[in-house]
Amino acid sequence: MSARLFLWRLPTLAHRIVAKNVVFIIADEHNRGCLGCYGHPVVQTPNLDALALRGTRFSAAYCNSPICVPSRSALATGRYVHETGHWDNAHPYNGYPDSWHHQVREAGCNAVSIGKLHFKSEGVNGFNSEILPLHVVDGLGDLKGLLRNPLPTKKGTADMAADAAACASEYFQYDSMITDHAVEWLGAQKDGCPPFVLFISLTMPHFPFQVPSKYFDIYSKYELDDLRTLQNQILPKHPALQALRNYMNYDDHFDDAARHSALSAYFGMVTAVDEMVGRVVKVLDEHPDGEDTLIIYSSDHGENLGNRGLWGKSVMYEDSVAVPLILVGPDIPKNIVCGTPVSLIDIYPTICKAMGKTLPQNLKGADLVSIAKAPDVPDRPVFSEYHAAGSITGMFMYRVGRYKLIAYAGMAPQLFDLLEDPTETYSLAQDPDYAHILTQLQNGLAEICDIDEVSAKAFADQQELIRFHGGVNALMKQTDIPHTPAPI
Repeated sequence: MSARLFLWRLPTLAHRIVAKNVVFIIADEHNRGCLGCYGHPVVQTPNLDALALRGTRFSAAYCNSPICVPSRSALATGRYVHETGHWDNAHPYNGYPDSWHHQVREAGCNAVSIGKLHFKSEGVNGFNSEILPLHVVDGLGDLKGLLRNPLPTKKGTADMAADAAACASEYFQYDSMITDHAVEWLGAQKDGCPPFVLFISLTMPHFPFQVPSKYFDIYSKYELDDLRTLQNQILPKHPALQALRNYMNYDDHFDDAARHSALSAYFGMVTAVDEMVGRVVKVLDEHPDGEDTLIIYSSDHGENLGNRGLWGKSVMYEDSVAVPLILVGPDIPKNIVCGTPVSLIDIYPTICKAMGKTLPQNLKGADLVSIAKAPDVPDRPVFSEYHAAGSITGMFMYRVGRYKLIAYAGMAPQLFDLLEDPTETYSLAQDPDYAHILTQLQNGLAEICDIDEVSAKAFADQQELIRFHGGVNALMKQTDIPHTPAPI
Protein backbone atom coordinates (compact mmCIF):
# COMPACT_ATOMS: atom_id res chain seq x y z
CA MET A 1 0.00 0.00 0.00
CA SER A 2 1.39 3.37 -0.96
CA ALA A 3 1.84 6.15 1.58
CA ARG A 4 -0.66 8.31 -0.27
CA LEU A 5 -3.36 5.64 -0.23
CA PHE A 6 -2.75 5.08 3.48
CA LEU A 7 -3.18 8.80 4.12
CA TRP A 8 -6.64 8.84 2.56
CA ARG A 9 -7.73 5.70 4.44
CA LEU A 10 -6.76 7.03 7.85
CA PRO A 11 -10.17 8.63 8.56
CA THR A 12 -11.91 5.22 8.48
CA LEU A 13 -10.12 4.21 11.68
CA ALA A 14 -11.06 5.00 15.27
CA HIS A 15 -9.58 8.27 16.55
CA ARG A 16 -9.01 10.10 19.76
CA ILE A 17 -11.01 13.27 20.27
CA VAL A 18 -9.02 16.21 18.88
CA ALA A 19 -11.45 19.04 19.78
CA LYS A 20 -13.88 19.55 22.63
CA ASN A 21 -16.34 21.31 20.35
CA VAL A 22 -16.90 22.22 16.70
CA VAL A 23 -18.39 25.45 15.33
CA PHE A 24 -19.08 25.26 11.60
CA ILE A 25 -20.10 28.54 9.95
CA ILE A 26 -21.31 28.27 6.39
CA ALA A 27 -22.33 31.06 4.04
CA ASP A 28 -24.51 30.64 0.96
CA GLU A 29 -23.14 31.39 -2.50
CA HIS A 30 -19.80 32.86 -1.39
CA ASN A 31 -17.46 33.11 -4.38
CA ARG A 32 -14.06 31.85 -3.21
CA GLY A 33 -12.22 34.76 -4.78
CA CYS A 34 -14.25 37.34 -2.88
CA LEU A 35 -12.21 37.48 0.33
CA GLY A 36 -9.18 39.52 1.19
CA CYS A 37 -7.24 36.44 2.27
CA TYR A 38 -7.94 34.83 -1.12
CA GLY A 39 -6.45 37.83 -2.87
CA HIS A 40 -9.37 40.05 -3.84
CA PRO A 41 -8.12 43.64 -4.10
CA VAL A 42 -11.43 45.29 -3.16
CA VAL A 43 -13.54 43.06 -0.90
CA GLN A 44 -13.13 43.76 2.82
CA THR A 45 -13.20 40.66 5.06
CA PRO A 46 -11.02 41.54 8.07
CA ASN A 47 -12.49 38.92 10.41
CA LEU A 48 -12.16 36.03 7.97
CA ASP A 49 -8.67 37.23 7.03
CA ALA A 50 -7.71 37.19 10.71
CA LEU A 51 -9.23 33.73 11.07
CA ALA A 52 -7.13 32.47 8.16
CA LEU A 53 -3.98 33.78 9.89
CA ARG A 54 -4.91 31.72 12.96
CA GLY A 55 -5.32 28.51 11.00
CA THR A 56 -5.20 26.85 7.59
CA ARG A 57 -6.76 28.23 4.42
CA PHE A 58 -7.46 25.77 1.60
CA SER A 59 -6.71 27.25 -1.81
CA ALA A 60 -8.39 24.52 -3.87
CA ALA A 61 -11.68 23.71 -2.12
CA TYR A 62 -14.84 22.78 -4.03
CA CYS A 63 -18.49 21.97 -3.56
CA ASN A 64 -19.76 18.65 -4.91
CA SER A 65 -22.68 20.20 -6.79
CA PRO A 66 -23.02 23.92 -7.54
CA ILE A 67 -26.58 24.43 -6.32
CA CYS A 68 -28.01 24.58 -2.81
CA VAL A 69 -29.94 21.37 -2.11
CA PRO A 70 -27.59 18.81 -3.73
CA SER A 71 -24.53 20.54 -2.29
CA ARG A 72 -25.98 20.51 1.21
CA SER A 73 -26.90 16.86 0.85
CA ALA A 74 -23.32 15.97 -0.08
CA LEU A 75 -22.07 18.12 2.80
CA ALA A 76 -24.38 16.36 5.26
CA THR A 77 -23.84 12.78 4.09
CA GLY A 78 -20.24 12.80 2.90
CA ARG A 79 -21.45 11.16 -0.31
CA TYR A 80 -21.65 12.27 -3.90
CA VAL A 81 -24.99 13.36 -5.33
CA HIS A 82 -25.24 10.38 -7.70
CA GLU A 83 -24.82 8.07 -4.70
CA THR A 84 -27.74 9.56 -2.75
CA GLY A 85 -30.08 10.75 -5.54
CA HIS A 86 -30.43 14.30 -4.23
CA TRP A 87 -30.17 15.55 -7.78
CA ASP A 88 -31.68 19.01 -7.62
CA ASN A 89 -33.66 21.48 -5.53
CA ALA A 90 -36.71 19.19 -5.65
CA HIS A 91 -34.86 16.16 -4.23
CA PRO A 92 -33.97 17.43 -0.72
CA TYR A 93 -32.19 15.46 2.00
CA ASN A 94 -34.75 13.68 4.18
CA GLY A 95 -32.59 12.08 6.86
CA TYR A 96 -31.18 9.21 4.77
CA PRO A 97 -28.40 8.21 4.54
CA ASP A 98 -27.05 9.14 7.96
CA SER A 99 -25.47 12.57 8.21
CA TRP A 100 -22.53 13.68 10.31
CA HIS A 101 -25.22 15.28 12.47
CA HIS A 102 -26.53 11.77 13.25
CA GLN A 103 -23.03 10.49 13.88
CA VAL A 104 -21.92 13.11 16.41
CA ARG A 105 -25.28 13.00 18.18
CA GLU A 106 -24.90 9.25 18.58
CA ALA A 107 -21.43 9.91 20.01
CA GLY A 108 -23.01 11.93 22.81
CA CYS A 109 -22.45 15.41 21.39
CA ASN A 110 -25.09 18.11 21.36
CA ALA A 111 -25.60 18.67 17.61
CA VAL A 112 -27.41 21.96 16.99
CA SER A 113 -28.15 23.91 13.82
CA ILE A 114 -29.05 27.58 13.59
CA GLY A 115 -30.27 28.87 10.24
CA LYS A 116 -30.57 27.52 6.71
CA LEU A 117 -30.51 23.76 6.15
CA HIS A 118 -32.51 23.43 2.91
CA PHE A 119 -33.56 19.88 3.73
CA LYS A 120 -37.05 18.43 3.31
CA SER A 121 -38.30 19.13 6.81
CA GLU A 122 -37.42 19.13 10.49
CA GLY A 123 -37.05 16.21 12.87
CA VAL A 124 -35.14 13.57 10.88
CA ASN A 125 -31.87 15.28 10.05
CA GLY A 126 -29.85 14.19 13.08
CA PHE A 127 -29.63 17.43 15.04
CA ASN A 128 -30.69 17.57 18.66
CA SER A 129 -32.37 20.84 17.78
CA GLU A 130 -32.86 23.06 14.73
CA ILE A 131 -33.12 26.76 15.57
CA LEU A 132 -34.67 29.10 12.98
CA PRO A 133 -34.45 26.42 10.28
CA LEU A 134 -35.01 27.19 6.62
CA HIS A 135 -36.09 24.17 4.58
CA VAL A 136 -37.29 23.81 0.99
CA VAL A 137 -40.65 25.41 0.15
CA ASP A 138 -43.58 23.24 1.33
CA GLY A 139 -41.24 20.28 1.74
CA LEU A 140 -41.16 20.03 -2.07
CA GLY A 141 -38.66 22.59 -3.30
CA ASP A 142 -38.26 23.82 -6.87
CA LEU A 143 -40.45 21.44 -8.87
CA LYS A 144 -40.21 23.59 -11.99
CA GLY A 145 -36.46 23.06 -12.00
CA LEU A 146 -37.10 19.39 -12.82
CA LEU A 147 -37.96 20.40 -16.41
CA ARG A 148 -34.61 20.12 -18.16
CA ASN A 149 -34.95 18.81 -21.70
CA PRO A 150 -36.46 20.68 -23.36
CA LEU A 151 -35.93 23.64 -21.08
CA PRO A 152 -39.00 25.79 -20.47
CA THR A 153 -39.01 29.56 -20.77
CA LYS A 154 -38.00 30.94 -17.41
CA LYS A 155 -40.00 33.92 -16.20
CA GLY A 156 -38.88 36.69 -13.89
CA THR A 157 -35.27 36.71 -15.06
CA ALA A 158 -35.22 40.52 -14.98
CA ASP A 159 -35.75 40.52 -11.22
CA MET A 160 -32.12 39.83 -10.34
CA ALA A 161 -31.04 43.07 -12.02
CA ALA A 162 -34.04 45.12 -10.93
CA ASP A 163 -33.73 44.11 -7.27
CA ALA A 164 -30.08 45.13 -6.80
CA ALA A 165 -30.14 47.95 -4.26
CA ALA A 166 -28.93 49.37 -0.95
CA CYS A 167 -31.60 48.05 1.41
CA ALA A 168 -32.05 45.45 4.15
CA SER A 169 -33.32 42.28 2.51
CA GLU A 170 -35.12 39.52 4.38
CA TYR A 171 -31.90 37.50 4.12
CA PHE A 172 -29.93 40.22 5.92
CA GLN A 173 -32.58 40.33 8.65
CA TYR A 174 -32.64 36.53 8.87
CA ASP A 175 -28.85 36.28 9.09
CA SER A 176 -28.81 38.94 11.79
CA MET A 177 -31.28 36.82 13.79
CA ILE A 178 -29.18 33.69 13.18
CA THR A 179 -26.07 35.48 14.46
CA ASP A 180 -27.90 36.80 17.51
CA HIS A 181 -29.11 33.30 18.37
CA ALA A 182 -25.66 31.81 17.80
CA VAL A 183 -24.01 34.36 20.09
CA GLU A 184 -26.66 33.77 22.75
CA TRP A 185 -26.44 29.98 22.43
CA LEU A 186 -22.65 29.93 22.69
CA GLY A 187 -22.75 32.26 25.67
CA ALA A 188 -25.03 29.81 27.47
CA GLN A 189 -22.57 26.89 27.11
CA LYS A 190 -20.80 26.67 30.47
CA ASP A 191 -18.31 24.30 32.03
CA GLY A 192 -19.86 20.87 32.41
CA CYS A 193 -22.03 21.08 29.31
CA PRO A 194 -21.72 18.13 26.93
CA PRO A 195 -19.44 18.62 23.92
CA PHE A 196 -21.24 20.32 21.07
CA VAL A 197 -21.19 20.71 17.31
CA LEU A 198 -22.87 23.99 16.33
CA PHE A 199 -23.77 24.47 12.67
CA ILE A 200 -24.36 28.18 11.92
CA SER A 201 -25.80 28.52 8.42
CA LEU A 202 -26.20 31.98 6.90
CA THR A 203 -28.12 32.83 3.72
CA MET A 204 -25.98 35.68 2.42
CA PRO A 205 -24.37 36.49 0.03
CA HIS A 206 -27.04 34.62 -1.94
CA PHE A 207 -29.11 36.92 -4.15
CA PRO A 208 -31.22 39.07 -4.06
CA PHE A 209 -28.40 41.58 -4.35
CA GLN A 210 -29.52 43.75 -1.45
CA VAL A 211 -27.71 44.93 1.66
CA PRO A 212 -28.02 47.99 3.93
CA SER A 213 -26.23 51.13 2.74
CA LYS A 214 -23.68 50.75 5.57
CA TYR A 215 -22.16 47.91 3.54
CA PHE A 216 -23.32 48.85 0.04
CA ASP A 217 -21.66 52.26 0.20
CA ILE A 218 -18.23 50.74 0.87
CA TYR A 219 -18.20 49.51 -2.72
CA SER A 220 -20.46 51.89 -4.60
CA LYS A 221 -17.62 54.42 -4.72
CA TYR A 222 -15.54 52.12 -6.94
CA GLU A 223 -15.64 52.13 -10.72
CA LEU A 224 -17.30 49.13 -12.37
CA ASP A 225 -13.98 47.93 -13.82
CA ASP A 226 -12.50 47.86 -10.31
CA LEU A 227 -15.39 45.72 -9.07
CA ARG A 228 -15.01 43.38 -12.05
CA THR A 229 -11.32 42.74 -11.42
CA LEU A 230 -10.20 39.28 -12.62
CA GLN A 231 -13.44 38.60 -14.50
CA ASN A 232 -13.48 36.89 -17.88
CA GLN A 233 -16.09 38.47 -20.16
CA ILE A 234 -15.90 35.91 -22.99
CA LEU A 235 -19.25 34.16 -23.36
CA PRO A 236 -19.00 30.35 -23.41
CA LYS A 237 -19.81 28.69 -26.75
CA HIS A 238 -20.49 25.21 -25.41
CA PRO A 239 -24.09 24.20 -26.29
CA ALA A 240 -24.90 23.06 -22.74
CA LEU A 241 -23.75 26.41 -21.35
CA GLN A 242 -25.51 28.40 -24.04
CA ALA A 243 -28.75 26.57 -23.22
CA LEU A 244 -28.30 27.27 -19.49
CA ARG A 245 -27.54 30.93 -20.13
CA ASN A 246 -30.61 31.30 -22.35
CA TYR A 247 -32.76 29.64 -19.68
CA MET A 248 -31.35 31.73 -16.83
CA ASN A 249 -31.39 34.82 -18.99
CA TYR A 250 -30.25 37.25 -16.34
CA ASP A 251 -27.39 39.14 -17.94
CA ASP A 252 -29.44 40.54 -20.83
CA HIS A 253 -31.38 42.54 -18.23
CA PHE A 254 -28.25 44.10 -16.73
CA ASP A 255 -26.86 47.38 -17.91
CA ASP A 256 -23.65 48.75 -16.43
CA ALA A 257 -25.51 50.63 -13.71
CA ALA A 258 -27.29 47.45 -12.60
CA ARG A 259 -24.03 45.49 -12.72
CA HIS A 260 -22.41 48.12 -10.52
CA SER A 261 -25.28 47.94 -8.02
CA ALA A 262 -25.29 44.15 -8.02
CA LEU A 263 -21.55 43.85 -7.38
CA SER A 264 -21.65 46.60 -4.74
CA ALA A 265 -24.46 44.77 -2.96
CA TYR A 266 -22.82 41.34 -3.27
CA PHE A 267 -19.50 42.57 -1.91
CA GLY A 268 -21.43 44.41 0.79
CA MET A 269 -23.16 41.16 1.76
CA VAL A 270 -19.77 39.45 1.97
CA THR A 271 -18.58 42.17 4.35
CA ALA A 272 -21.78 41.83 6.38
CA VAL A 273 -21.21 38.06 6.64
CA ASP A 274 -17.63 38.76 7.71
CA GLU A 275 -18.91 41.04 10.47
CA MET A 276 -21.29 38.29 11.65
CA VAL A 277 -18.47 35.75 11.67
CA GLY A 278 -16.47 38.20 13.77
CA ARG A 279 -19.25 38.35 16.36
CA VAL A 280 -19.30 34.56 16.68
CA VAL A 281 -15.51 34.26 16.88
CA LYS A 282 -15.40 36.93 19.59
CA VAL A 283 -17.73 34.88 21.79
CA LEU A 284 -15.66 31.76 21.14
CA ASP A 285 -12.46 33.58 22.07
CA GLU A 286 -14.06 34.41 25.42
CA HIS A 287 -15.40 30.86 25.93
CA PRO A 288 -13.59 28.60 28.44
CA ASP A 289 -13.16 25.94 25.75
CA GLY A 290 -12.50 28.38 22.93
CA GLU A 291 -8.93 27.25 22.34
CA ASP A 292 -10.11 23.64 22.13
CA THR A 293 -12.86 24.37 19.60
CA LEU A 294 -12.50 23.53 15.92
CA ILE A 295 -13.82 26.40 13.77
CA ILE A 296 -14.71 25.81 10.13
CA TYR A 297 -15.79 28.43 7.60
CA SER A 298 -17.00 27.58 4.11
CA SER A 299 -19.86 27.97 1.62
CA ASP A 300 -22.22 25.61 -0.20
CA HIS A 301 -21.13 26.91 -3.64
CA GLY A 302 -19.99 30.08 -5.37
CA GLU A 303 -21.57 32.82 -7.52
CA ASN A 304 -20.77 33.74 -11.13
CA LEU A 305 -21.33 37.49 -10.60
CA GLY A 306 -21.83 38.18 -14.31
CA ASN A 307 -18.59 36.50 -15.30
CA ARG A 308 -18.99 35.09 -18.84
CA GLY A 309 -22.48 36.60 -18.88
CA LEU A 310 -23.57 34.17 -16.13
CA TRP A 311 -25.20 34.94 -12.77
CA GLY A 312 -26.02 32.51 -9.97
CA LYS A 313 -24.17 29.19 -9.92
CA SER A 314 -24.99 25.95 -11.84
CA VAL A 315 -21.76 25.64 -13.89
CA MET A 316 -18.36 24.06 -13.32
CA TYR A 317 -16.25 27.20 -13.66
CA GLU A 318 -14.28 28.23 -10.58
CA ASP A 319 -16.63 31.15 -9.76
CA SER A 320 -19.47 28.69 -9.27
CA VAL A 321 -17.96 25.41 -8.06
CA ALA A 322 -15.05 26.62 -5.88
CA VAL A 323 -15.64 27.54 -2.23
CA PRO A 324 -13.65 29.24 0.53
CA LEU A 325 -12.52 26.93 3.32
CA ILE A 326 -10.76 27.95 6.53
CA LEU A 327 -9.96 25.76 9.56
CA VAL A 328 -8.86 27.04 12.98
CA GLY A 329 -8.41 25.12 16.20
CA PRO A 330 -6.31 22.69 18.19
CA ASP A 331 -3.70 20.89 16.13
CA ILE A 332 -4.42 23.03 13.05
CA PRO A 333 -1.30 24.56 11.42
CA LYS A 334 -1.36 28.36 11.75
CA ASN A 335 -1.05 30.86 8.90
CA ILE A 336 -0.77 28.07 6.35
CA VAL A 337 -2.20 27.80 2.84
CA CYS A 338 -2.92 24.18 1.95
CA GLY A 339 -2.80 23.46 -1.78
CA THR A 340 -4.22 19.94 -1.62
CA PRO A 341 -7.56 19.90 -3.47
CA VAL A 342 -10.49 19.13 -1.15
CA SER A 343 -14.27 19.24 -1.29
CA LEU A 344 -17.28 19.44 0.98
CA ILE A 345 -17.55 15.65 1.35
CA ASP A 346 -14.39 15.98 3.46
CA ILE A 347 -16.37 17.81 6.15
CA TYR A 348 -18.12 14.60 7.31
CA PRO A 349 -14.93 12.73 8.30
CA THR A 350 -13.38 15.92 9.66
CA ILE A 351 -16.15 16.62 12.16
CA CYS A 352 -16.59 12.98 13.12
CA LYS A 353 -12.88 12.50 13.71
CA ALA A 354 -12.69 15.69 15.74
CA MET A 355 -15.38 14.35 18.05
CA GLY A 356 -13.91 10.84 18.27
CA LYS A 357 -16.50 9.07 16.13
CA THR A 358 -15.50 5.98 14.12
CA LEU A 359 -16.54 6.35 10.49
CA PRO A 360 -18.31 4.10 7.99
CA GLN A 361 -15.94 2.26 5.67
CA ASN A 362 -17.36 3.52 2.37
CA LEU A 363 -16.84 7.27 2.68
CA LYS A 364 -14.75 8.87 -0.06
CA GLY A 365 -13.82 12.00 1.89
CA ALA A 366 -10.84 12.49 4.17
CA ASP A 367 -10.12 14.34 7.41
CA LEU A 368 -9.20 17.95 6.63
CA VAL A 369 -7.09 18.28 9.78
CA SER A 370 -4.86 15.42 8.60
CA ILE A 371 -4.70 16.96 5.13
CA ALA A 372 -3.73 20.36 6.57
CA LYS A 373 -0.91 18.82 8.62
CA ALA A 374 0.50 16.75 5.76
CA PRO A 375 2.60 17.97 2.81
CA ASP A 376 0.50 19.19 -0.10
CA VAL A 377 -0.77 16.52 -2.47
CA PRO A 378 -1.67 18.64 -5.51
CA ASP A 379 -2.81 15.65 -7.57
CA ARG A 380 -5.49 14.54 -5.12
CA PRO A 381 -8.62 14.35 -7.34
CA VAL A 382 -11.81 16.27 -6.60
CA PHE A 383 -15.21 15.76 -8.19
CA SER A 384 -18.43 17.70 -8.65
CA GLU A 385 -21.62 17.15 -10.67
CA TYR A 386 -24.72 19.08 -11.72
CA HIS A 387 -28.12 17.73 -12.78
CA ALA A 388 -30.43 20.57 -11.84
CA ALA A 389 -32.26 23.59 -13.27
CA GLY A 390 -31.06 24.85 -16.63
CA SER A 391 -28.94 21.81 -17.55
CA ILE A 392 -29.87 19.87 -20.68
CA THR A 393 -27.39 17.14 -19.75
CA GLY A 394 -25.33 16.04 -16.77
CA MET A 395 -22.29 18.22 -16.08
CA PHE A 396 -19.24 16.84 -14.26
CA MET A 397 -15.98 18.31 -12.96
CA TYR A 398 -12.87 16.29 -12.27
CA ARG A 399 -9.73 18.12 -11.18
CA VAL A 400 -6.28 16.64 -10.73
CA GLY A 401 -3.38 18.98 -10.08
CA ARG A 402 -3.31 21.96 -12.44
CA TYR A 403 -5.77 20.41 -14.90
CA LYS A 404 -9.53 20.49 -14.71
CA LEU A 405 -11.89 18.45 -16.86
CA ILE A 406 -15.48 19.55 -17.35
CA ALA A 407 -17.40 16.67 -18.90
CA TYR A 408 -20.91 16.72 -20.35
CA ALA A 409 -22.88 13.54 -20.90
CA GLY A 410 -23.23 13.09 -24.67
CA MET A 411 -21.39 16.35 -25.47
CA ALA A 412 -17.84 17.57 -26.02
CA PRO A 413 -15.69 18.12 -22.89
CA GLN A 414 -13.70 21.14 -21.78
CA LEU A 415 -10.17 21.03 -20.36
CA PHE A 416 -8.44 23.88 -18.54
CA ASP A 417 -4.94 24.44 -17.21
CA LEU A 418 -5.68 26.37 -14.02
CA LEU A 419 -2.04 27.31 -13.55
CA GLU A 420 -1.60 28.97 -16.95
CA ASP A 421 -5.25 29.97 -17.42
CA PRO A 422 -6.81 30.62 -13.99
CA THR A 423 -9.81 32.46 -15.53
CA GLU A 424 -10.62 29.38 -17.66
CA THR A 425 -10.66 31.29 -20.92
CA TYR A 426 -9.30 28.69 -23.33
CA SER A 427 -10.36 25.05 -23.41
CA LEU A 428 -7.54 22.67 -24.35
CA ALA A 429 -9.84 19.71 -25.01
CA GLN A 430 -9.37 19.93 -28.81
CA ASP A 431 -5.62 20.59 -28.65
CA PRO A 432 -3.73 17.44 -29.73
CA ASP A 433 -0.82 18.40 -27.48
CA TYR A 434 -3.10 17.81 -24.47
CA ALA A 435 -4.84 14.66 -25.70
CA HIS A 436 -2.98 12.50 -23.19
CA ILE A 437 -3.99 14.80 -20.32
CA LEU A 438 -7.61 14.72 -21.46
CA THR A 439 -7.54 10.91 -21.62
CA GLN A 440 -5.98 10.62 -18.16
CA LEU A 441 -8.65 12.82 -16.61
CA GLN A 442 -11.48 11.08 -18.47
CA ASN A 443 -10.21 7.73 -17.20
CA GLY A 444 -10.00 9.10 -13.65
CA LEU A 445 -13.55 10.43 -13.87
CA ALA A 446 -14.74 7.05 -15.15
CA GLU A 447 -13.40 5.45 -11.96
CA ILE A 448 -15.84 7.59 -9.97
CA CYS A 449 -18.87 7.15 -12.21
CA ASP A 450 -20.13 6.45 -15.71
CA ILE A 451 -21.34 9.94 -16.62
CA ASP A 452 -23.83 8.72 -19.21
CA GLU A 453 -25.43 6.27 -16.78
CA VAL A 454 -25.54 8.84 -13.98
CA SER A 455 -27.05 11.50 -16.23
CA ALA A 456 -29.69 9.06 -17.47
CA LYS A 457 -30.55 8.05 -13.89
CA ALA A 458 -30.98 11.69 -12.89
CA PHE A 459 -33.34 12.33 -15.80
CA ALA A 460 -35.29 9.14 -15.01
CA ASP A 461 -35.74 10.06 -11.35
CA GLN A 462 -36.80 13.57 -12.33
CA GLN A 463 -39.31 12.29 -14.87
CA GLU A 464 -40.82 10.06 -12.19
CA LEU A 465 -41.22 13.06 -9.87
CA ILE A 466 -42.69 15.15 -12.70
CA ARG A 467 -45.33 12.46 -13.31
CA PHE A 468 -46.06 12.23 -9.59
CA HIS A 469 -46.80 15.95 -9.47
CA GLY A 470 -49.15 15.95 -12.45
CA GLY A 471 -46.88 16.21 -15.47
CA VAL A 472 -45.14 18.97 -17.38
CA ASN A 473 -48.19 21.20 -17.83
CA ALA A 474 -48.94 21.14 -14.11
CA LEU A 475 -45.35 22.09 -13.24
CA MET A 476 -45.30 24.87 -15.80
CA LYS A 477 -48.00 26.56 -13.74
CA GLN A 478 -45.75 26.51 -10.67
CA THR A 479 -44.31 29.80 -9.45
CA ASP A 480 -40.58 30.27 -10.05
CA ILE A 481 -38.51 30.05 -6.85
CA PRO A 482 -35.45 32.28 -7.38
CA HIS A 483 -34.59 31.96 -3.70
CA THR A 484 -36.26 30.24 -0.76
CA PRO A 485 -38.05 32.76 1.49
CA ALA A 486 -36.56 33.27 4.93
CA PRO A 487 -38.68 32.03 7.88
CA ILE A 488 -39.12 35.46 9.48
